[in-house]
Amino acid sequence: MNSNSQEVVPGSFRDPAGYLFLEDGVLYRRVRTTYKEHYEQLIASGLYGLLTDRGMLVEHEEVGDPADASDAFLDIRPVPIRFISYPYEWSFSQLQDAALLTLEIQKESLARGMTLKDASAYNVQFQQGRPVMIDTLSFEKYENGRPWVAYKQFCEHFLAPLALMSRRDVRLSQMLRSHIDGIPLDLARKLLPRRTYLSPGFLLHIHLHAWSIARYSRGGAKNTAGQGRGVDKKGLLGIVSSLEKTVRKLKWAPKGTEWVDYYSATHNYTGSAFEQKVKLVADFIRQVAPATVWDVGSNIGYFSRVAAGAGASVISFDIDPACVELNYLGVRDKAETDVLPLLLDLTNPSPAIGWENREREEILDRPKPNLLLALAIVHHLAISNNVPLERISSYFARIAPHLVIEFVPKSDSQVQHLLASREDVFPSYTQEGFEAAFGCHWSIEGAEPITGSERHVYLMRRRGRA
Repeated sequence: MNSNSQEVVPGSFRDPAGYLFLEDGVLYRRVRTTYKEHYEQLIASGLYGLLTDRGMLVEHEEVGDPADASDAFLDIRPVPIRFISYPYEWSFSQLQDAALLTLEIQKESLARGMTLKDASAYNVQFQQGRPVMIDTLSFEKYENGRPWVAYKQFCEHFLAPLALMSRRDVRLSQMLRSHIDGIPLDLARKLLPRRTYLSPGFLLHIHLHAWSIARYSRGGAKNTAGQGRGVDKKGLLGIVSSLEKTVRKLKWAPKGTEWVDYYSATHNYTGSAFEQKVKLVADFIRQVAPATVWDVGSNIGYFSRVAAGAGASVISFDIDPACVELNYLGVRDKAETDVLPLLLDLTNPSPAIGWENREREEILDRPKPNLLLALAIVHHLAISNNVPLERISSYFARIAPHLVIEFVPKSDSQVQHLLASREDVFPSYTQEGFEAAFGCHWSIEGAEPITGSERHVYLMRRRGRA
C-alpha cells in the first residue's frame, strides 16, 4: 500500500492498534506491529473463523505486509458495509440486539483465550438485517486475573441508554448524539426511576457502578469500578451473564404514537386506492431501476419493501421510534436482507459530531441513493415545520438523482388535521405551487392521480446532474 495515496478515515484515530484508510475508493484496515501478537491469537485460536462463520464479525482478506511504514504489521481489506449507521439512529431492539451481540462475542472470546478491549456501540453495524461487529482490532489476549477493561464502556454505550429508553422514555436514545462516548453512569443513575434500585442488574451495573466511579474519583485513585480488583475467568463470565440477563429483560412496546397504526387506518384510501398507489409507486421505481433507495417518512416500511421487491437496497427512515421499532422487528422476524430501518428527523438530521466534527458523519456525507422515496411527507415538512416547498425541493435534489414523491392537497383530511390548530399561512401550498417549486430542481417524468383520493404520485429526475 502506498501511504501517499491513503485517505485515513477520520473516525478511526482512537485505536492505537491500527486505523482505517481508503485507497482508490477501497476500504482497508492497517494493523500496527503493537497488535501483531493479538491478531495472530485471534486467527490461531479459531475465534475469527467461528465469529465470521456465524455472521457475528465482519470478514476480511489479508492483502500483504505494508512496506511504507515501520510500525505497520499487516493490511487487511474488510467486507464493505452497505451503509454506516449510528446508535442514536437505531430503534430500541436494534440497540438491544447490538448489545447482546457484543456480550456473546465476549463469551466466545473468553472461551478461546481472548477478551474484548472495546465494547463500543460504534463497533457494531447492521448488514443484511443483522448486527455484526466491524472492529477486527477489538480483541486482545486474555490475562488471568485481569478485569474486563471494556465493562464501563459497555454499560455507558448499551445498558444505560437501553435502561433509560425502557424505563423512562424511548426518545432518550438521542442523548447518544451529545454523549458520543456513551451516557455517563452518574447521569443515568439520576434519570432512572428509584424503583430500578430493586433490580439486581440495574443496582449492580448502573447505580453501584456509578457510585464506585465517583468514590474512586474523589479519592484520586487511577482505577475505576470494575477495573480495580483482580477477577478470574469464571468471575468475568458471571459479569457477562449478569449483563446479558439484565439486557434481555428490558422491554419497550412500540405503541401509543400518532403514526404507528397509520396503515391499519383508512387515511383517505379505499382498499382499491391503496392498491393503485402501490402499483404506481412500484411502476415508477421499476422505471428507474435503482440499486439503492432512501425511503424518508417510511412509517413501518411498507413501501420500503415495495422498493426492495424491485431489487433495491433500501434505507428506511422515519421520525417515529415506534414505527422504526416495528419496521426493524419485521426485518428481523422475516430475515429480510435489503431493508435497514433507521430513526431520522428530516428537519434535524444526524449531524457530524465528535473530534473536529468528523468522527461520525452527517447523513448527507454517507453514500447517497439512486432514488429518494418521499410519500405522504411533504405536507408535514411544509405545514407542520414551515419549510418552503422550494427548500424541500432543493434539499431533496442534494440527496438523489431520482425522486418518487406524493403530493397531498389542503383538501385532504390529513392536511386539514395539521391546519386545525394553526392559521393557514401557506397560500402557495397547492398542486400548482408544488409543481412550480419542484420544477426549479426537477423535471417531472410522470404524474398520476390516486383514484378515490385527491393525492398525486410523481416521478421526477434531477435537473442538470446525472
